[in-house]
Amino acid sequence: MSKTLELIRAALEEDGAYADITTLSTVPPRQQAQGSIITRQAGVIAGLAIAAATFHELDARMEVTLLVEDGAVVQPGQVVATISGPARAVLSAERVALNFLGRLSGIATLTAQCVHALEGTQTRILDTRKTTPGLRSLEKEAVRLGGGQNHRFGLNDGVLIKDNHIKAAGGVAQSISAARSHAPHLLKIEVECETLAEVRAALQAGADVILLDNMDVDTMRDAVGLVRRSSPNVLLEASGSIGTNPAKLAAVAATGVDFISLGALTHSAPNFDVSLEFSS
Repeated sequence: MSKTLELIRAALEEDGAYADITTLSTVPPRQQAQGSIITRQAGVIAGLAIAAATFHELDARMEVTLLVEDGAVVQPGQVVATISGPARAVLSAERVALNFLGRLSGIATLTAQCVHALEGTQTRILDTRKTTPGLRSLEKEAVRLGGGQNHRFGLNDGVLIKDNHIKAAGGVAQSISAARSHAPHLLKIEVECETLAEVRAALQAGADVILLDNMDVDTMRDAVGLVRRSSPNVLLEASGSIGTNPAKLAAVAATGVDFISLGALTHSAPNFDVSLEFSS
């Protein structure tokens, strides 16, 4: 069984969809239904495929027609899918399907807004590992659909030395040296720096990527200048308390960083307003 199917089944079980008392007691078993999934706001749609799979999982006789693809820009009042089949299955799967769709479309929409704020720059938007437990693969796909890029999927994907690693290792240079000795040679070494002194230490130790963490814009600009003068091939990532305000994102991008990573894309995205309406 695929992980996505396991997730769908767990969500349906959590919602009591296999024993929906209200629906079983009010809707005749042979009753058929037709409905439409309609957006209530503008944004980027994501999660249509998993929403369709949710209906199919509850009853294989369900017919779901997707009228747009995941990643499409949609407008308020737009019909993005139609559904027909046993009314009981439609009603019992509705909330889980719309939860997936609203959550993932919210992430894609917020990501698209952040990407739009950086138009005209070379800076790219990244996500983080601050995802909902169990939903990481879906949420990171929603970031991609919104025009962003993925950072590490998990701790085994790359070396990112953070402040507590540095403390445990005894310093920036020591942590980078240890990583060079143990990590596969194809992996880049990224290190988190909060001060210009740490940036200098990371450069001297041969870091491939430097994460400028919780720096104000002026300090960040100084750090970018320092790196570009001495090691122009080193990549720079900004992170920490940046948020999704377009003006702040543009100001950070103007410093010349290569990436801005935003935990808010997945931990603070507003739910996208979407509903299912039966045909009269």
